Amino acid sequence: MEPMAPSDAHRGGSGCAHAFCRACLVGHVRAKVEAGAAVVRCPGVSCAGALDPELCRAALPADLFVRWCGVLCESMFLGARRTYCPFPDCSKMMVADDDGGGASEGCVTQSECQVCRRLFCAHCAVPWHAGVSCAEFAQLGAGERGREDLLLVEAARECKWKRCPRCRFYVEKSHGCLHITCRCGFEFCYGCQKPWKLEHDGCPG
Repeated sequence: MEPMAPSDAHRGGSGCAHAFCRACLVGHVRAKVEAGAAVVRCPGVSCAGALDPELCRAALPADLFVRWCGVLCESMFLGARRTYCPFPDCSKMMVADDDGGGASEGCVTQSECQVCRRLFCAHCAVPWHAGVSCAEFAQLGAGERGREDLLLVEAARECKWKRCPRCRFYVEKSHGCLHITCRCGFEFCYGCQKPWKLEHDGCPG
């Protein structure tokens, strides 16, 4: 609202002729973007025009312009299921192209981040767990999800090893009945992995 030289005036919208100094324009856009607004209206009194990011770009700090564009992009996908790259040094947003119903049998969950090009599981939202299904991955503890751990899970499945329900140690039955006594002392059925009872129900193994 104060007088200013024409060289200091910045027009921010194509739908109106209002012009503002850099400080006012930056302050207005920053306040709106920090409030989560994608469409930033002209700060002119009673003006319903919208500011154009490209017209404002020369007056805005680079980080504010990038942030505003990011909010605009996210607003275009309202209602769509979004996913984010799980790698901390990337974390870019993407739109999931499935129905959000979970990882069904035969469902392709392996995805590639369009920015960093690394593979991740869109269902589990973690780096790609090769050779391990989403159901198997969900049963793993927080300290069992490293690359070496996943290789062990894959080997256990191929060799038909079972895990002790109590201590989670892998056990292999080479011969004999289904009655297993783990090194931790817990007794369970190798076939169904339920606690062993004196009158254990028949299990096909």
